[in-house]
Amino acid sequence: MAKINFGGVEENVVTREEFPLEKAREVLKDETIAVIGYGVQGPGQSLNLRDNGFRVIVGQRKGSKSWDKAVEDGWVPGETLFEIEEAAERGTIIQYLLSDAGQIAVWPTIKKHLTPGKALYFSHGFGITYKERTGIIPPADVDVILIAPKGSGTSLRRMFLQGRGLNSSYAVFQDATGRSASSHSASASDRATSSRPTSSARSTPT
Repeated sequence: MAKINFGGVEENVVTREEFPLEKAREVLKDETIAVIGYGVQGPGQSLNLRDNGFRVIVGQRKGSKSWDKAVEDGWVPGETLFEIEEAAERGTIIQYLLSDAGQIAVWPTIKKHLTPGKALYFSHGFGITYKERTGIIPPADVDVILIAPKGSGTSLRRMFLQGRGLNSSYAVFQDATGRSASSHSASASDRATSSRPTSSARSTPT
């Protein structure tokens, strides 16, 4: 595994050759990835994951424009598309992709379904970094990770459909299960990219 100094922070670099799609599928074969929020990042990440063969469901408020968009994209109500609370209950990896304000508002609902051994996933770190202000304080017995694609949600999907990939940075905030480094590097490499070789960088935990 290579290392790179990125603005004074040492990062480990994981390439697709080191962590191919087949390995990611094996690591995550028993996981249900619940994408909470179908706004900016939700569509690209969930569709790329689904098309790469992972078990994915979407949680979104019923009756919203985003719910209708999810249906248009092929998510099936009651099968792969659920209200937010039901998706959080069903998922083992909770991708928390709501806006900052949305994350704060919905947090009590999400928190009660973060049972031991689950993983809480962010794509931007405001809510967890300023947890004393936002109130987003995860239980001690769940994994907490950040996976941040280096691009917008629309570019993420567009590049995937072109057979291209997009690098992601990822960091482990809390490793309750001891599996974060392996299982969530799988998430970083394959929820954000196509099946073609690419690389992703993992920020060392602080």
